[in-house]
Amino acid sequence: MPGAPAVPTAADRGARRGLTLLAAHTLWLWFLVPPAAAIARGQVARAPVAAVGLVVFALLNLALVAVPVMDLTVRPAVHRVGLALLAVLGVGLAGAYAGGPQDWLILLMFVCSAGAVGLARAGWAFAWVGGSVVAVLVIGAAHRLPGDDTMTTALITLLAGAVTVAFARVARLVEELRRTQQELAHSMVERERLRFAQDLHDLLGHTLSLVVVKAEVVRRLVPADPGRAAVEAADIERIGRTALAEVREAVNGYREQDFGRELAHARAILADVGIAVTVRESGQPLGAEAGDAFRWVLREGVTNVLRHSGAARCDIAVEVDAAGATLTVRDDGAGGRPEPGNGLRGLAERMERVGGTLRFASARDGGLLLTAHVPGRVTG
Repeated sequence: MPGAPAVPTAADRGARRGLTLLAAHTLWLWFLVPPAAAIARGQVARAPVAAVGLVVFALLNLALVAVPVMDLTVRPAVHRVGLALLAVLGVGLAGAYAGGPQDWLILLMFVCSAGAVGLARAGWAFAWVGGSVVAVLVIGAAHRLPGDDTMTTALITLLAGAVTVAFARVARLVEELRRTQQELAHSMVERERLRFAQDLHDLLGHTLSLVVVKAEVVRRLVPADPGRAAVEAADIERIGRTALAEVREAVNGYREQDFGRELAHARAILADVGIAVTVRESGQPLGAEAGDAFRWVLREGVTNVLRHSGAARCDIAVEVDAAGATLTVRDDGAGGRPEPGNGLRGLAERMERVGGTLRFASARDGGLLLTAHVPGRVTG
């Protein structure tokens, strides 16, 4: 529909969520500013090598974190090789420069978090975290760094790894839950389709067989006994009407009556009688409860336009925001003082049951303005 807002898909929402998480992880790179400053001031040996190593380390860390959080398609073997290279590079840089100024041991926190979020199995992730902490302690002891500094870095690494493992585990469980819900929904739809087909077969199988048999009897009786043939034909008509009523009852029980279908139906009916229709929708899609209430309001509003207004134009608007949802039906018909009949009173009672309101008044430029509103708790 032109002008209708695009509804984000699950893939779009997942991509935005992944970008947000990657941006949040990028903020942690400020821990690398002190080592970079030491390189810039010439306080480390072989500064060009250290600078290139630090840049490669930062980029490789971001790439490895982006794979799981953005659900990128990368072969597991390639991802594991990347983690191994990150670990070798981090341990190498920390081992080479930890004895100088600034805290080079902090690089192992990035190694720890990249493995914690990238390894799917919790056992492997915790083993990676433990190895990172041991590497901090070993390198700190080898360079005879102050014990407090080494233990602080080790504790930060341990906490960062444990929190990352927990977060990644929860994220994977949530994703598994979503997939399970989708599979259950698909399974229920397929089950309902099979049940619907079976019920229709049970309803029509015997009836259609009976109709075929009686039609053959009628065909044979027409030349010899037209009166008897007419009786059989009337019996066929009775059987057909009964079957039609049963099918309609079954279909009405299965068919979902949603607001979108009612809106399309209203547009088609008004257009068929020569009334120009404009439909404007803004905000999020309606929930089931709000959609059901608005469906009846729209049906009554369109009926009033067809019967009473003599309108040439009808405007329908649906606005949904955090405060609730509002449906307006406006026409340019005869206008006048609206008198609430049984239909409008019934709609008002229906709206009250969902905590909403219904108002009808004369429009400023003539015609009738019908407004329905439901609160935000109903629109979800």
